[in-house]
Amino acid sequence: MNIYQPQKLVTLIDYQQGSVVSKTIIKQPAGNATLFAFDEGEGLSEHTAPYDALVYIIDGKAEITISGKTNLVNIGEMIVMPANQPHALKAPEKFKMLLIMIKN
Repeated sequence: MNIYQPQKLVTLIDYQQGSVVSKTIIKQPAGNATLFAFDEGEGLSEHTAPYDALVYIIDGKAEITISGKTNLVNIGEMIVMPANQPHALKAPEKFKMLLIMIKN
């Protein structure tokens, strides 16, 4: 993969049955960008992160809970998960997302 040429994000990661797959696109001291593919019914349990994180849905739809409030985020939509706020992700159907975490 040559990230210095145009890429279709949705084609850079594949679903795996019963799994959550991740692929780092760029990792720098100031932050990183990671693709995720969630199979239906999979998720990430509630946790916190020390940095703001932007989630952009590139396929399907995600159920994202932030500080107890559940949001349904559809393809083409984004949401910000604030630093130090508990959040969890669930796949009511298969979905792919780009996670951008800003450290500075």
